[in-house]
Amino acid sequence: MARIMALDYGKKRTGVAVTDPLQIIASGLTTVDSHGLRPWLNNYFAIEAVERVIIGLPLSLDGEATDGTKPVKDFIRLFKKDHPTIPIETVDERYTSKMAVQALIDTGVKKKDRREKGRIDEMAATLMLQEYLQQKG
Repeated sequence: MARIMALDYGKKRTGVAVTDPLQIIASGLTTVDSHGLRPWLNNYFAIEAVERVIIGLPLSLDGEATDGTKPVKDFIRLFKKDHPTIPIETVDERYTSKMAVQALIDTGVKKKDRREKGRIDEMAATLMLQEYLQQKG
């Protein structure tokens, strides 16, 4: 089996998480500068088989688009052009950043280290992927 990847896409950086090849465990992989994400994905896909990508779609509490929605949709359009054989699917990302901060607190990450925004983005991608696996499961 191939991995499933989750992206917490942001204007500055993107958190990345992946499953193991059996698609049982979601793990944070890294944080990538969003401007360099496309070449980074090209390199990753050359090394690892990825069956599907999920990406968080930022929506307001009432389900309306936010200022973060358009950049995600623009990225999805480019992704489909670059990787037409890899399905990309949006998931609701509401509350993932808050849950990511709480998860870092719960795992004992020091306050100083929690201030690193990349760590929060990576954890948010991991949480989205865990939830996706649970719903799929």
